[in-house]
Amino acid sequence: MAVGDERTTEAAATEPKLRRVLGLPALLFFGLAYMVPLTVWTTYGVVTTSTQGHLPAAYIVTTVAMLFTAHSYGRMVVAQPIAGSAYSYASASFGRPVGFMVGWAMMLDYILLPMINYLVIGLYLAPQFPAVPQAAWIVLAVLLVTGLNILGVRLLAGMNAVLVAVQFVFIGVFAALVVAHLAGGARPASYSAPFLGPGADAGLITAGAAILALSFLGFDAVSTLSEETRDPRARIPKAILLCALVGGVVYVFQSYLGHLAFPDFARFADHQDVASSDVMIAVGGDLLNAFFTACFVAAAFACAMASQASVSRVLFAMGRDGSLPRGAFARLHPRFRTPVVANLVAGLFGLSALFVDLATASSIISFGALVAFLAVNLTVIKHYVVDGGRRSGPDLVNYGLLPLLGVLVTFWLWTQLSGLTWEIGLVWLVLGFAYLLWLTRLFRREPPPMYTGD
Repeated sequence: MAVGDERTTEAAATEPKLRRVLGLPALLFFGLAYMVPLTVWTTYGVVTTSTQGHLPAAYIVTTVAMLFTAHSYGRMVVAQPIAGSAYSYASASFGRPVGFMVGWAMMLDYILLPMINYLVIGLYLAPQFPAVPQAAWIVLAVLLVTGLNILGVRLLAGMNAVLVAVQFVFIGVFAALVVAHLAGGARPASYSAPFLGPGADAGLITAGAAILALSFLGFDAVSTLSEETRDPRARIPKAILLCALVGGVVYVFQSYLGHLAFPDFARFADHQDVASSDVMIAVGGDLLNAFFTACFVAAAFACAMASQASVSRVLFAMGRDGSLPRGAFARLHPRFRTPVVANLVAGLFGLSALFVDLATASSIISFGALVAFLAVNLTVIKHYVVDGGRRSGPDLVNYGLLPLLGVLVTFWLWTQLSGLTWEIGLVWLVLGFAYLLWLTRLFRREPPPMYTGD
């Protein structure tokens, strides 16, 4: 064996590695915890108002788009079962500079998604406990989530299962009460109005659908656990598709019931962030609203845990490759084998919930998410069709047509985001490109080689 080969083997043996402890049920619960079955109510008032009462229609558009992209994530997990998700896939297919920029864009949504959950926790707990400031709930949630993530992904998986189950119990109770509410005489003028009712505008619906992309971040987050999953090539693609499909159905179902029970969306104008309370009180009074608040806060806590676990692993993957400072971000806890510094950094970003509003945060997160979704669809075509030569009829459908549809639909949603969102997103990308220029010394130096697995 050559000296160079010996060094390569020795480096691989000492490379920090995550533990493979997760199976399909844990992955599904992780994805659903990340997506939050009750996340419909996070942006319910914002998107219901912007779509003029057509939130269910917007969710259908987003679900279709996400199923194409979920298929592409599944194909890339088979090719590269490592922790970096879209960052790793784009690096391998299009080169390290492009991969870095995709990873940088991903961080805009991954690193801010825990924040939106901390914000929701503060928004809903502050009115229930007036003596405790909203900021105190946010800081407490950040500390708890960061600590639990450092303790390990197995503990996280167990808590996710419980918290997702609680959400489905609430959905069942809510559905039964809506049916009773409608049967009691509060019937809507039209059962099809949330989809095709007066004021339905394709532009408004697609703009709302673009914001709702953040609701589906769970299915792609599953791919960040590739190095902690047993048989990831078989289990993660299944988990990704199941998360996207189950999540989409649950979102459409809840939003449809909400619109039937409380069609007067104009009343949300001055309190869009907590518009769900109007629906809950109309359907089941203060008791249902209290039950909803408890379940919703638990759901936001579960999502914060899952989303922080994902962003810490993206930061870990980028640190291990040298795209971020390796000495900090590639460091694993010696006992729990979790990325400590990456979790602490994610927790610090979570504190931005102290000064960011819900509508702005939702749009910014969707910008980064759609960049990652666009990149993954393109990597499937590049990896399988262009580089791999998979050009038979079935292969062109599987690795060409379906990802291409994902590219087109995702790009379309991306263009529907607001002007402010684009301004913030482009500034973020410019900062990332400037850092890439420094990292590569104006491209005179190759970026550090990417980790390729065992």
